Amino acid sequence: MDSQKEALQRIITTLASKNDEIQNFIDTLNHTLKGVQANSSSILLELDEEFDGLYSILDEMKESMTNSIKQEQARKSQELQSQLSQCNNALENSEELLEFASRSLDIKEPEEFSKAARQIKDRVTMASAFRLSLKPKVSDNMTHLMVDFSQERQMLQTLKFLPVPKAPEIDPAECLVADNCVTVAWKMPEEDNKIDHFILEYRKTNFDGLPRIKDERCWELIDYIKGTEYTLSGLKFDSKYMNFRVRACNKAVAGEYSDPITLETKALNFNLDSSSSHLNLKVEDNCVEWDPTGGKSQENKVKGKENKGSGTPSPKRTSVGSRPSSVRGSRDRFTGESYTVLGDTAIESGQHYWEVRAQKDCKSYSVGLAYKTLGKFDQLGKTNTSWCIHVNNWLQSTFAAKHNNKAKALDVIVPERIGVFCDFDGGQLSFYNAASKQLLYSFKTKFTQPVLPGFMVWCGRLSLGTGLQVPSAVKTLQKHENGMSGSTSSLNNVMQ
Repeated sequence: MDSQKEALQRIITTLASKNDEIQNFIDTLNHTLKGVQANSSSILLELDEEFDGLYSILDEMKESMTNSIKQEQARKSQELQSQLSQCNNALENSEELLEFASRSLDIKEPEEFSKAARQIKDRVTMASAFRLSLKPKVSDNMTHLMVDFSQERQMLQTLKFLPVPKAPEIDPAECLVADNCVTVAWKMPEEDNKIDHFILEYRKTNFDGLPRIKDERCWELIDYIKGTEYTLSGLKFDSKYMNFRVRACNKAVAGEYSDPITLETKALNFNLDSSSSHLNLKVEDNCVEWDPTGGKSQENKVKGKENKGSGTPSPKRTSVGSRPSSVRGSRDRFTGESYTVLGDTAIESGQHYWEVRAQKDCKSYSVGLAYKTLGKFDQLGKTNTSWCIHVNNWLQSTFAAKHNNKAKALDVIVPERIGVFCDFDGGQLSFYNAASKQLLYSFKTKFTQPVLPGFMVWCGRLSLGTGLQVPSAVKTLQKHENGMSGSTSSLNNVMQ
């Protein structure tokens, strides 16, 4: 009995599931049917509009050509009427003169006859009948305004529905990824003069190969591309790859998508590690700002060391001292006069590039690299485990490269944005004017352990630009850099 109930229950479950499937299919069919009806009405409306447009053009052309014929008729009629009027006047004068001449023949008196003969001779000499051109000025021929619509009639008879464009083909050999720009090029499998424009779609992904259905970002669209090439510029490469696909559109319909292509867009992405930052620094993902009041609620107040001034205190007067363990992150925070924060991603190989912009009135800041072993009291460039360039705008302006507590003054203008290039395997750390790609300074060394981007700021703000490829100009300059800049060896002889 129980087994029969279980079997019947399975049958009921199966039937219910099948009923749900059928009902869903019925809903789909009804939705599709409504779509067919709605789309057919829309297409019929568009067809009426297109033919009304053709009729309108034909009516305009007919009116224009009719006017041309009427104008030609009026011109010729005016010429012929004028010529006809001249001839009638000449004929009337000539008949009057002929009648006068005939009457003169009957004059008997010689003197009167001689006078009449002279008059007739003078009038004949001046008669318009002898000056008229007896050839029509215009002909009755109107064949130059005849039309032949046989070709147009054939064209109209070939009217048909626009075909759906074929899928374009992206050419990987013509695609280029450089300087945080991606150029995508494609071609049509066959010529199609009906194509009006193309649509390019792209999305970022961390998966190589064809796009995946799940765990993917939405496609972003660029419409109305007239050519067969497009460049996306100013991208942040915060994923390893980007997928691209293209479709062609004529006036009526968009075609199928091209086979998608995946291009590598890998670049170094990192944020600032707030767990490592000095408590006088306010840290966001890609920004760090000096905050003289930072961490005061967690400080142990030390008698006699209250700082009640409302102005910005000097670095020595705002040294924080030891912090309770409750406000420390995964590592000890920088403290004392080391107003430092590190990046949250270690560099262990390869070539990488990022940029830093300082607030214009920033009093002092440093940008560079450090080993993870940098001590919490250490300042960038003052140990043999860190390298940096340092900008000081407090009391006396200086710009210098620092390593192992030695400094080399840099005789260049401090740029608005500093580009940092790290070649871990080649043992090179270079700094550039990010706008002009002018080399500011290069360190040559051998990195013996992973390094972290490092930043120091006092009385100001720094913002980072990550997800950047190594610029082409920087790659080119690397070939000549050794002869243009100093290195750590040059710092070993400075400030002993």
